[in-house]
Amino acid sequence: MTTTFYTPSADLQLNVILQRFESLESLVHDELEQYQNTPTAERQLTETLVSVVIPVYNEEKSVARVISRIAALPFRKEIVVIDDCSTDETRKILQRLEGLDDVRLIFKNKNEGKGAALRDGFAAARGEIVVVQDADLEYDPQDIPSLLVPILNDEADVVYGSRYLDDRCLDGSAIHRFGNWLLTTSSNIFNGVKLTDMETCYKVFRRSVLTDLNLKQSRFGIEPEITAKIARRGYRMTERPISYQPRGYKDGKKIGVKDLFKAVYCIVRYGICD
Repeated sequence: MTTTFYTPSADLQLNVILQRFESLESLVHDELEQYQNTPTAERQLTETLVSVVIPVYNEEKSVARVISRIAALPFRKEIVVIDDCSTDETRKILQRLEGLDDVRLIFKNKNEGKGAALRDGFAAARGEIVVVQDADLEYDPQDIPSLLVPILNDEADVVYGSRYLDDRCLDGSAIHRFGNWLLTTSSNIFNGVKLTDMETCYKVFRRSVLTDLNLKQSRFGIEPEITAKIARRGYRMTERPISYQPRGYKDGKKIGVKDLFKAVYCIVRYGICD
């Protein structure tokens, strides 16, 4: 039976989180109305529990805003945040949310990388659908509802949010665009898929898919590993367009040249075998 995607519990979740972020309310209040009013066509969805998994490392300027935006989205959700041993004020900000039933916090004692944080988050997730969300505001949580639709309509098992399906991508860096093209094209060749954005943060899965992947990579190599293992197992994949607001290294961007070479290695490695 299909019901309206919006639930009163979404309002309650948001209000409780905002109370915990009380001293930060100037950062989050003004921007939340749009998240509570997503297009009607995207709200006619089932009451499936969605786990939004957020790996975090040194994102004190944005983590409260990201969590508040997600809490304002009008669907039933749990928020799983993995702090990868941050050295700034991120952990103190997250500790304000301890004890909330619909927010699950994992505080790591050692920095192990995005992949390791995602593995911990995936293991903790209870939802039937799992969404990956970065904590840096490059990706807008308002795009999440449209990414859920293909899975809820049983049109796909995995959905990638692509920055390159339309003209919304504002990445002015030719180097970044070339790097993404190189990695995505290589992944397509090795895995026999036709993606436009393999490296996207926004990946949405049925939880049953994730439990079948046996992920190993601890850093950014987890992106090509996920794609290769999904393709090998024959799961249905599709893409949907998303918005993107890139940031530079001076703003905290963490992926580097070494990660590019590791990604190429992982494309070849997992393109051949698990």
